[in-house]
Amino acid sequence: MALGTGTRPPHLRWRSLGLVAVGGAIGTGVRAALAGAFPAVDGISWTILAINVVGAFCLGLLLESLAQRGPDEGRRRSVRLFVGTGVLGGFTTYSTLADDTARLLDAGRWGAGAGYALLSVVLGLVAAAAGAWIAGTRRARRSGAGQGR
Repeated sequence: MALGTGTRPPHLRWRSLGLVAVGGAIGTGVRAALAGAFPAVDGISWTILAINVVGAFCLGLLLESLAQRGPDEGRRRSVRLFVGTGVLGGFTTYSTLADDTARLLDAGRWGAGAGYALLSVVLGLVAAAAGAWIAGTRRARRSGAGQGR
């Protein structure tokens, strides 16, 4: 669709870009504060690992909750862009995970580097699935509780 005709796609709307930018600034600020307060130990940033796992869990929870409430439009889209893409996108940092892993590998710490990367990815996948599962079971319990009365 051309920019001058009809409705612009969400990624080209100033409001959408603003939601992502403000959310990203918030998430990045929180991550930077946590990473500064709890620095890496022996080349391994357990704080970044925890941030990525918590972020993956929150993203799974958020996206499943929003998907169950209807199509990605209006307020749901705004929440997804601000919280999901913005806050959680800025909060998590897989580029730092990659950099930390590369530094460990460059230092010849192959076991630590590979283990750190693998642990981060596996825990992130499990956390995202757990968040989505919790959102799904909460919704099922709420809808089931209303039918039994």
